[in-house]
Amino acid sequence: LVSITTDKVYRNQGWLWGYRENDLLGDADPYGASKAMAELAIESYRRSFFSKGTYEEHGVAIASARAGNVIGGGDFADFRLVPDCMQALMAGEPVSIRNPQSVRPWQHVLEPLSGYLLLGMMLLEEGPSHAEAWNFGPAEKENVTTRMVVEKLIALWGSGSWDNPESTEDKAESALLRLSWEKAANRLNWQPVYTIDDALGEISDWFKAYLDNQEMYTVCQDHIAAYVQRAREKELPWTPKE
Repeated sequence: LVSITTDKVYRNQGWLWGYRENDLLGDADPYGASKAMAELAIESYRRSFFSKGTYEEHGVAIASARAGNVIGGGDFADFRLVPDCMQALMAGEPVSIRNPQSVRPWQHVLEPLSGYLLLGMMLLEEGPSHAEAWNFGPAEKENVTTRMVVEKLIALWGSGSWDNPESTEDKAESALLRLSWEKAANRLNWQPVYTIDDALGEISDWFKAYLDNQEMYTVCQDHIAAYVQRAREKELPWTPKE
């Protein structure tokens, strides 16, 4: 069983380095706190009912997965940076950014999905040895700000602008959040496939296809196939054989 929470589970301490799985949980905002509670519940069930020591009796292996800020084509949710950006660009309107300097671990949606599937495979094959918490983060080691994401999307789109009508830098939202995936790299042999430029390029292409009234199921299939091919070239363990 793979239970998915979020990178917001960590108590944000403004560190320049990425949070690791054994760092303190429980952020100040209600969303992060609720996800930290979910992590505590998962750990409680794992210890109380599905412990590694009694795996032969119950046969249940539970892991939790914490991904970065997931982005991708087809996301039209409100109050999310990339969907808001793409809808503004499609409408020919300026992109409104709340916190231009906020740093987040942006990653294409296929990145954590590959990690979840690999983790599930390892639980099936090796049982409780991987029944714990795991981070799946982006390739970038340097900070990627909200402003950088928006400006890259504008450049890929070929037109557009952004503004910051009302700064919220002093509000509760954390200015800096990074995620370490060293554990997944060392023990699962997992790593990201796309850079931030790759991810944003895929997103721009998806929305251009959407505006062009292309068959979006086929577009999504093609994007997945391209991602898998890139992963195969890196010889990642979850990739299917050709």
